[in-house]
Amino acid sequence: MAATVAGDCGEAKKRKLSGGEPDIPVSPSPSVFRKFRVDKILREDQRNKLITVVGKFGNEAEKDAVVLVERLPLDKTFVEQALAAEDAMTKETLKNDIYSTHSVYTPRAFPDCKATMIYPATAKHIAKYSEHDAFIVRETPHLYQTVTKPCLDVNKFSVQWVHNILEKKTEADRIVFEDPDPETGFILLPDMKWNRTDLDSLYLVAIVHKHGVHSMRHLTAQHLPLLKNVLEKGKKAIKGQFGIPSSKLRIYFHYQPSYSHLHVHFTHVKFDAPGSDCLRAHTLEDVIDNLDLDSDFYSKKTLVYVVRENDELYKAYKAATYFDD
Repeated sequence: MAATVAGDCGEAKKRKLSGGEPDIPVSPSPSVFRKFRVDKILREDQRNKLITVVGKFGNEAEKDAVVLVERLPLDKTFVEQALAAEDAMTKETLKNDIYSTHSVYTPRAFPDCKATMIYPATAKHIAKYSEHDAFIVRETPHLYQTVTKPCLDVNKFSVQWVHNILEKKTEADRIVFEDPDPETGFILLPDMKWNRTDLDSLYLVAIVHKHGVHSMRHLTAQHLPLLKNVLEKGKKAIKGQFGIPSSKLRIYFHYQPSYSHLHVHFTHVKFDAPGSDCLRAHTLEDVIDNLDLDSDFYSKKTLVYVVRENDELYKAYKAATYFDD
């Protein structure tokens, strides 16, 4: 089991961009979770084979840890070695003519899942990773100014970890590409959802060097050189290093984003990335086209997205009597 251990939100987010180790460990170390006990399941996602729990370590009962455990993706090498290894075992669970099903017990050298840990975790982290009912918000410019912006100004996560990456204080060895220009440049990094071996699940994030642009809502035509640079050089870097053409890339912003520093997601079209649906993702090409048409497009546009019942944004909209439930 590969583990990503973080001391605070910034560190955890940093590791999210960095990605896990792509190689299967031959001699894994004793588990860092040996004394960990689960207090509560926060969220289960059967489709993506992901479960999030909160718990404590035996010797530090007062400190919570949030742990995200996900099944690792299967690849050809893993399947061949897991099925054919001398110490692999199987148990037939069904037999009907030419069809049969089997439970496969792989050798212990093969990791079954990856764990990402946030420790110590705050109440805000626990709330973020818990399962909550979802509600759709149609954020008009007026609602942004009167509800969304005041709420976000009070409830921001630290982005010091972003500054550390941009200043190469951390993760410099994981940079896939960089344009250092302070106005139009960016750093391209792998996301944790990509194991950096399966190209069909490719996932990278471009973090812009320019400060002060928090989200799509803040973009105007003056940012077009920046956006076009990220688009063209990001596509070129991915084609050059991974051989994936732009016709197989989904390139988009999240709104609302998970952190308030402008960044762009690059994913393979085959990868069903979380947040790539129409209620959160906005393609970079469409954003560029809209700003070409109207410099103030995103300060005027109604933006639709989902909030969950324990989000601070949900609470703010609830207090503003926005929801009709």
